[in-house]
Amino acid sequence: MTSFCSRLARATVGFSLIVVLWGSIDARAQEIGEGAATGGACANNGAGAFAVPLSKPHWNGWGVDASQHRFQPADMARLAPSDVARLKLKRAFGFRGAVRSVAQPTIFGGRVFVGSQNGKVYSLDAKSGCRYWQFEAGKPVRSAIVIGPRGDGWAAYFGDAGANAYAIDALTGNALWTTKVDQHPTAVITGSPTLVGTILFVPVSSYEEAKAKAPSYGCCTFRGSVVALEAASGKILWKTYTIAQEAKPGPVNAAGVQLLGPSGAPIWSAPTYDSASQRLYVTTGDNYSDPTTETSDAFLALGVGSGELAWTRQITSGDAFTVACPKGANCPKSNGPDFDFGSSAVLASLSNGRRVLVAGQKSGVVTALDPDHGGEIVWQKRVGNGSTLGGVQWGVAADENNLYVAVSDPKFHPVAPTTPGAQPLGSGVSLLVDSKAGGGLWALKLETGEEVWRTPHPGCGDVPGCSPAQSAAVSAIPGLAFSGGLDGHLRAYFAENGKIAWDMDTKGDYQAVNGVAAKGGSIDGGGAVVVDGMVYVGSGSGFVGTAPGNVLLAYSIDGL
Repeated sequence: MTSFCSRLARATVGFSLIVVLWGSIDARAQEIGEGAATGGACANNGAGAFAVPLSKPHWNGWGVDASQHRFQPADMARLAPSDVARLKLKRAFGFRGAVRSVAQPTIFGGRVFVGSQNGKVYSLDAKSGCRYWQFEAGKPVRSAIVIGPRGDGWAAYFGDAGANAYAIDALTGNALWTTKVDQHPTAVITGSPTLVGTILFVPVSSYEEAKAKAPSYGCCTFRGSVVALEAASGKILWKTYTIAQEAKPGPVNAAGVQLLGPSGAPIWSAPTYDSASQRLYVTTGDNYSDPTTETSDAFLALGVGSGELAWTRQITSGDAFTVACPKGANCPKSNGPDFDFGSSAVLASLSNGRRVLVAGQKSGVVTALDPDHGGEIVWQKRVGNGSTLGGVQWGVAADENNLYVAVSDPKFHPVAPTTPGAQPLGSGVSLLVDSKAGGGLWALKLETGEEVWRTPHPGCGDVPGCSPAQSAAVSAIPGLAFSGGLDGHLRAYFAENGKIAWDMDTKGDYQAVNGVAAKGGSIDGGGAVVVDGMVYVGSGSGFVGTAPGNVLLAYSIDGL
């Protein structure tokens, strides 16, 4: 049984499969929201004032700003640690026909902008939740949306699961331009674009790692990239691949199919901008095929103007992996360990005058580099065991002194479909998550990586199908850090000592303001967003062994 569990887990998990499942809307969608009413439109249908001054509370894009701190200042958060225990549900918004809700919302100009698995992007009123407009992208949208000035108006930028980047009018939802940033058939945009002045930087990833499970597939040819677009027109200014050379023919696999390489090194997360050096930093995933490269599982520094590679720092070498591993025809010789970076790098200034670039990895190790000295390693700290879905998944947060890191490390067991809490995987196989494995939040000193505190997951008890893993991106405000988990709970922790200040179970049924029958489930992907005294979070992972859902939840003090 042990060998079967290992084979099953490694053959069915990984960031690429997350993309596949994110894009799939199966029969379960009929159970969550299909056929519901379409009410909830704002009375003025999007007309009227758009409260855009940047002094107004907002959370724009993935990490609040282009340094990707995921830290909201006090004047924008407007939520005191002493008041967090009074947070109660204010409203729910349901995504029709979806079984996943992992896209992080953007709050800007008094509106909520959010993408969905159903291929729609919504603009909602931040106070009432009514809908101003919805835009039909056609492909799932999981990237956070970035708002930027456009002439005398404002534009909303995002990417979809078809590797298309979009600009639409933020006030009306009308299309401005669409640019296909990668022609590879498996290319997708999972990470959020980063807007710097008049240039939009788009990260490109793929699900080719999952297609390689089929022995008949000629693995692999995709290369991750960053694409710089002119924000006004969508024109491609430059494109830099994470692997410089194109894939070339290699050996023939056991099925007689030609293999190719090198490949992989996708960029799963939002790029980080450094105004001091005029550089862009990205983190990469593993290779998909042999030979392995020095730019996989790495930090890359690119010149903003040209995309030229300034330096690279690889953290895990020789890592090539597909979901065919460990014994499939398309499993590379190195056979993993599949230690992608899914976390954006945080650029932070220290009290001693130095700067660090910090990110967490699926290995369970957090690494801090010196961006001003060629990416030299400043410190490393292990916080988790690491695995294909373990370690640090989607993002860390930083305040002036500390880095807040959530640990995933889930375990899955194959069980009979009738087992309580089991989630179907297909082909008659079901999985049950281990209720004892994974989870926890750490606070580390930004300067040294030294542990300040760690708080284990409170535990799932005997709840079937509950996982302690905390894989969603962490968010922080003065005095608090927020972390969501696969158990469906969103928790706030006191930054001083790690004690849990607030714990909300988001699972269950909701009557949404737009009339959709909504359901909460596991929390994964994007993290909590805190703006103007309200906390927003998407609930419903629908990934392997976790609970699906289709809801965006908003909490406020006493639900007012």
